[in-house]
Amino acid sequence: MELSKFSVTIEIDSDIETVWEKLTDWESQSNWMLLTKVWSQRTPNSIGSKIFAFTGIFPKRFPIENNSKFARIGILDVMEITEWKPPTFCKVLHSGKVIKGIGTFELSKISDHRIRFHWYEEIKAPALVLVLIRPGILLSVRYSLWRFARSVA
Repeated sequence: MELSKFSVTIEIDSDIETVWEKLTDWESQSNWMLLTKVWSQRTPNSIGSKIFAFTGIFPKRFPIENNSKFARIGILDVMEITEWKPPTFCKVLHSGKVIKGIGTFELSKISDHRIRFHWYEEIKAPALVLVLIRPGILLSVRYSLWRFARSVA
């Protein structure tokens, strides 16, 4: 197991087009990604589009609501779409101050109404940081993808 690589795969009871449409509605990810607010810079989605995700305490208040100090406790993830193959594959480059690396998601048909969703991240960070954050990332992503699957089915 490489510490910098994170991977979660789930199955979803829905058709691939519906899953893709819901998955790439970036703002709606705020509804199922744990402690995260997501937004994008450009539509329609394509190579070069920017996506932003703030994960932390009170993410819905980000950037700053009512000058709340707590709205700043978290991490801003800055991503750019580098590969775009609807309705099956998206790759992003993470280029934020804290999170750097690549991320992908891939959808594949199991049947007409069952999809396999594979989420993958490769994060560049010191080994000690990766050891400390790995369990939390895997648990929160697994839970978030479970929430996503329930929202689509």
